[in-house]
Amino acid sequence: MKIAFHGAARTVTGSKHLLTLKNGKKYLLDCGMFQGLGARTDTLNRDWGFIPSEVDFLILSHAHIDHSGLIPKLVKDGFKGGIFCTPATRELTGVLLADSARIQQEDIRFTNKKRSAEGQQYLQPLYNEQDAEQAMTLFHTVEYDSWQTVDENVQVMYTDAGHIIGSAAVNLLIKEDGKETRLTFSGDVGRYRDVILKSPEVFPQADYILIESTYGNSLHDPDTTTPELLLNWIRKTCLQKKGKLIIPAFSVGRTQEILFTLNQLELEGKLPDLDYFVDSPLSIEATEIVKKYPRYFNKTIQKILETDDDPFSFKGLKYIRSVEESKQLNYRDGPFVIISASGMADAGRVKHHISNNIENSRNTVLLVGYCEPHSLGGRLMAGAKEVNIFGILHEVHAEVGSIRSMSAHGDYEDLTQFLSCQAPKLVKKLFIVHGEYEVQQAFRDRLIKKGFTDVEIPDLHSEVGLT
Repeated sequence: MKIAFHGAARTVTGSKHLLTLKNGKKYLLDCGMFQGLGARTDTLNRDWGFIPSEVDFLILSHAHIDHSGLIPKLVKDGFKGGIFCTPATRELTGVLLADSARIQQEDIRFTNKKRSAEGQQYLQPLYNEQDAEQAMTLFHTVEYDSWQTVDENVQVMYTDAGHIIGSAAVNLLIKEDGKETRLTFSGDVGRYRDVILKSPEVFPQADYILIESTYGNSLHDPDTTTPELLLNWIRKTCLQKKGKLIIPAFSVGRTQEILFTLNQLELEGKLPDLDYFVDSPLSIEATEIVKKYPRYFNKTIQKILETDDDPFSFKGLKYIRSVEESKQLNYRDGPFVIISASGMADAGRVKHHISNNIENSRNTVLLVGYCEPHSLGGRLMAGAKEVNIFGILHEVHAEVGSIRSMSAHGDYEDLTQFLSCQAPKLVKKLFIVHGEYEVQQAFRDRLIKKGFTDVEIPDLHSEVGLT
């Protein structure tokens, strides 16, 4: 058997790993979209590196677009097999893929205006809403901690990864030539002190492991709590400068964490009396789905639910659904807070809010999660003095801040704790995926010191034999 790495190989996004058995059957682990890689992004998303119609099954770790976002294109290009995931992942993936299709169609109209002016051919979106709907008919759900037969060669068991609702590590039991091989793909690993979700679960001893490495060389700030940091930014921007606090936030996971934190501040009597806008129909829908799965919440939230039936709501919270309502926020003077997708600020309504407010020094753009270096969020985080948004160059006068403690990805201590259930000498090979190459190199050194003897950082489209 062999495995090929067609995404999230020395990059953070685009998760796609193709397992091929000797009998020719192919199993794809995730089918994610590349995001925030500048001019390369579109080409990477159109070039599979394999033939979709030859893939027999897709096994999905979780719903985030960098893990699920190319599923409709996979189906459009010939895939007809089953797609396995947890129940919450199926629900979230459905709304995320439909939203992704809408965003693509909006973005392609803007891109084609520029291409037309330059005499270039029009581009087509990767897929449309009908393609997304068709893809969802292939989904099969699997509960955590139970072995599910994929076919006569492979069984899958999901263990909770603690990253977002429904996220899972993928544990495969593979039978080939009368021998059993165990392979685990971490998906994205959450944190062991997450404010909402349970900690990542232990998983069975594996022969081969694919481990994510987004924060493989860093630690999240343990000294200052997220509520304190968020409250400080609200006070500084909204109360002192009378400006707008714009928070790019992923619709699934990050938005709910922010809402929960603001709810906690209100319960403690600390939340400033302001308007707090969630300007993202997708975030609103995702929050309702998250509320349906309280069994995945940690013990702290379970206790809170005994006295607070909605830990994601508070005074001053307002949901924005229509485009017209969203546009009106740009004509309204601060102070207030806008929470809007996407998290890397590279698409969605938040990109418009940044475009309209980035040149005003009273305002703040607060980044609360990982941003690819080439994304708008990544460029702002790196200290860019000018940014190009929708073809217009803007001077950056607004303050740019970040809260690293809000990441849903585990840091290197979380990642090594996740692997602590394994006997390193029994792991034949460990592959580091889903990370920037310099980060992966540092993480590899750390894992070797932990006793893992064969640690590899695969390159894009590389293929490795598994004995």
